[in-house]
Amino acid sequence: MKHLSISQLQQLANELRTDTIWQVSKTGGHLGAGLGVTELTVAMHYVFDTPHDRLIWDVGHQCYPHKILTGRRDRMRTIRQGGGLSGFTNRFESAYDPFGAGHACTSVSAAVGMAVARDLAGHNNHVIAVVGDGAMTGGMIYEAMNNAGYLDLDKLIVVLNDNGQVSLPTGTPMAGGAAPVGALASSLSRILASSPFEDVRNAAKEAAKLLPKPLQEAAAKADEYARGIFTGGTLFEELGFYYVGPVDGHDMATLVPIMESLRDRKSKGPVMLHVVTEKGRGYRPAELAPDKYHGVVRFDVRTGKQEKPKEQAPSYTKIFAEALIKEAEEDGRIVAITAAMPGGTGTDLFAKKFPERCFDVGIAEQHAVTFAGGMAAEGFKPFCAIYSTFLQRGYDQVVHDVALQNLPVRFIMDRAGLVGADGATHSGAYDLTYLGSLPNMVIMAPADEVELYHMIATAAAINDRPSAVRFPRGNGIGLELPTKGKVLPIGKGRIVRKGEKVAILSLGTRLAESLNAADSLKEFGLNVTVADARFAKPLDHDLIRQLAREHEVLITIEENAIGGFSSHVLHFLALEGLLDNGLKVRPMVIPDRFIEHNKPEIQYDEAGLNAAHISATVLAMVGENPHGKALLQTWSSSLGGVLVGQQS
Repeated sequence: MKHLSISQLQQLANELRTDTIWQVSKTGGHLGAGLGVTELTVAMHYVFDTPHDRLIWDVGHQCYPHKILTGRRDRMRTIRQGGGLSGFTNRFESAYDPFGAGHACTSVSAAVGMAVARDLAGHNNHVIAVVGDGAMTGGMIYEAMNNAGYLDLDKLIVVLNDNGQVSLPTGTPMAGGAAPVGALASSLSRILASSPFEDVRNAAKEAAKLLPKPLQEAAAKADEYARGIFTGGTLFEELGFYYVGPVDGHDMATLVPIMESLRDRKSKGPVMLHVVTEKGRGYRPAELAPDKYHGVVRFDVRTGKQEKPKEQAPSYTKIFAEALIKEAEEDGRIVAITAAMPGGTGTDLFAKKFPERCFDVGIAEQHAVTFAGGMAAEGFKPFCAIYSTFLQRGYDQVVHDVALQNLPVRFIMDRAGLVGADGATHSGAYDLTYLGSLPNMVIMAPADEVELYHMIATAAAINDRPSAVRFPRGNGIGLELPTKGKVLPIGKGRIVRKGEKVAILSLGTRLAESLNAADSLKEFGLNVTVADARFAKPLDHDLIRQLAREHEVLITIEENAIGGFSSHVLHFLALEGLLDNGLKVRPMVIPDRFIEHNKPEIQYDEAGLNAAHISATVLAMVGENPHGKALLQTWSSSLGGVLVGQQS
């Protein structure tokens, strides 16, 4: 493609866009963002020497055209499927992905690190970070740009992909300004990017230094003001970047020469190239509904109709929203907060009912947590709805601004556990570990949708300390929902099925698998007790004592990594001396490794947390007595002579 003309590059972009649409229609995945950057992707790979020049995509939603161009077209039908391509950039997948992503706002920091490493190593390559306007709501971007400006890094280019989805303080259309794209704007941007203009501007600055100090300051202000009026770049220039834009991101004849000028510029310092694009460009259904075509399931290319399976039960996300709305109808102090994920967290449904009591703070989890803390300090009841994987980004604020002050913020962690096609970057496998270590924190995990209803009511009633509710991606099991949730006694679980000798203590939605395992174990003469902990913190000490004293074998199971619920149970058992009399305990947790994208049920199979693995674990434990050995031999034979499911 390095020898193509501008018109041929545009043709390539058109073909690339068509191919992206067809590929995603067969697999599902992220669509709208990639369609919006097709010309930009072609232009960058044409102008820059990738992978020698480092090209970093923020988040990675928009990287599908990039993957197709960089040798992965024949594997696109495997994207987000087990053993296939990642839906994001991935260092282990291609040399053209120099830095992995999945979470927003990381690209500029990575680019600054690479640029500094390049300089220390004596290399001469460019480093380019492509940032969506949504990421510009996150503080990490500005921290990185501030650092880059201070270091005055050469050959560092930040490309702002502005598709009008999130407001920016730069006078662009989503901020209410006039549309910047047109002949005048394009011509001006090309002039600003050109070496002659920069030379003249720098010469003017040098000449101004000969003037008295008040006139020097006036000249600098005039230069800054003029560029701010015409380009909206004052903010970025204050951070030390040379700003160029806004540029039409779909005009190859403009993009290529501007990028070539920036590639070849002699002046020092980092550059911000502001590119305006249209999300969903070139596919009418995605242009008309960019929110609905950001992430899609398989769809009919001709009509745009998505093949969404008929739900047998509502999603946990929707159930949370309905439960919260019912609580808010009776309590005007309840507010909902999210960090750029209203649809994903269900707060969009809350906002329709209570628009003045719902707050989307952008991709700013740190701010969301402390914002919630401030509202709690004033007597309100904030429900801070953030995916489990994204709450990690605000952990210091959870500790310092909420837990330490014992403020009653309610954290709602959707997508807990393994999350399917988004894979390891979005895994919610760590929240029980990182929240469970905090004093006074109440942590709940519903076993089903009815329990979720009750836990939202319980969280609303907790006014003396912070609390959290975690639940998985996906749908409930089809239970009839109550008209309103009831407040549960804090730190109290329940016995769901009474048995003897063997007990399974489940936290969260592994309860269904635990009951299935108990059913299968009846075939071997085992009558298993199954309990639902409900609370990871505080633990139900009485329930744990009962299970330990009345059974020979105790299994704990959770949808979390090591260090979570099971660790707390084992700690309590040890301190109480309940392990001293021969009780056999096995914790079943997500293994100590990253589990890549696949269907959730296959991920849990890989993690060893489905009913078959629970049954195998029980049989392996009771197999140490004569009766158990016979059971184990029978079970192993039914599995083809190989006992599976035991965790190493």
